[in-house]
Order: sequence, then C-alpha cells, then structure tokens
Amino acid sequence: MNELLEQLAICIERGKVNLQSPFPVDLKGQEGADELTKRAIENSIPAEVILNESLMVGMQKVGDKFEEGKAFIPDMLIAAKAMNAAMVHLKPFFESGEVELKGDFIIGTVAGDLHDIGKNIVRMVLTGGGWNVIDLGTDVKAEKFVATLKEYPNAFIGMSALLTTTMMQMEVTTKAIKEVSPATKVFVGGAPLSQEFSDRIGADGYFPDPNKFVKYLSQAI
Repeated sequence: MNELLEQLAICIERGKVNLQSPFPVDLKGQEGADELTKRAIENSIPAEVILNESLMVGMQKVGDKFEEGKAFIPDMLIAAKAMNAAMVHLKPFFESGEVELKGDFIIGTVAGDLHDIGKNIVRMVLTGGGWNVIDLGTDVKAEKFVATLKEYPNAFIGMSALLTTTMMQMEVTTKAIKEVSPATKVFVGGAPLSQEFSDRIGADGYFPDPNKFVKYLSQAI
C-alpha cells in the first residue's frame, strides 16, 4: 500500500482527525485524516482507491478490535470523526459519480427517541464501506421513513432505539414500510434489542455490531 494511504488508514483507526487534534497523544503534532486525504487527492490518487485501500482499511481495523473487545464505543466514535473529516474531501467524487456507491441506506432513530450515538457510528461505518447513507436523524416517525423510501426505492432501512419505551415504534415503522414495499429489507439495532425482538416485529435482522452488519450487507448485494 502507498505510504500516504497507510498513514491515512492509521489516522482513521486511531481517530486522528487533523493536525490540531491533541488525540491520540502519540500522534500529536502530526497530520491527520483531514490533511492526508487532501494530500492524497492532490497526489492524483483516485478517490475510489483512497476509500477502498485506506479509509475502509482503517475502519475495518477498529471494527475488528471492537468485535474482539479490544476497542470500545469511544474508540468507534473518534474513528468515525476522523472518517467524517476525510469524507468531506471525497464527497464531490461521490456526487459526481466518479466513485461507484454500493447502494442507498436510510437510517434513523425511531419516534420518541433522541439518542443518536449508536446510529451515528453505524452511519459512518456504512459511509466508510461505500454506501450512500440518508440520515433522517432522531425522533423519526414511520411516515418519514416511508416517504424517504419513495425517494430511494431500492434502499435498505436501518432503525435505532435505546429506550425500551420506544422499541415498539420499530414494529409500527416496520409494518408501515412492509405495507408499501414488502421486499424492502429493514434492520434494527440498539442496546435493549435482540434477534428475538427483530423476528417478532417482522424486521429482517438485528446487528449489535456495526462492523459485522457492513460485512453482511456487502454479501447481501
């Protein structure tokens, strides 16, 4: 791998956002994902190569550590922040069609729930995996999911909930989605959920680990 791409992958994995970022301590004073992505583009490295051979590599590594219990939610959050800094520079290439996306993914936290940490991590892992993510935010009603699906008819849908009191909104939303588009795949996630709950409400899967989820989607398309 190109040395610049290797450095960028490390910045994603470690959550080194930019030159000014004081974290991680051992990388203080060094360029981060922001500057390195910009340099990679200036060096005529194709955006698709930057995404696939650097950004995705970094996210894969931190994701693997998360699976193994060697990384935790804060580590995923800072990696996502670094990824976001890098994606700012790659966004024009996605919009122009130069980089081919794997597909559309609609995501949101269900009605009545304002928690978004888990959703945001999944969003950035999906983005780093080459998906066009339509983030509806928090407190999203079933009607909003359905309306957005009409704009992106081939999209997958992901719903998040952290409160047991809002979990049942997933059933309401899943039913509404399946009524208008039975073939649409609906996935759920959140601390109080389980595969049993997903099966009971008619969803197509439950994934507690965003890294495993992205791997699953890559095999599903």
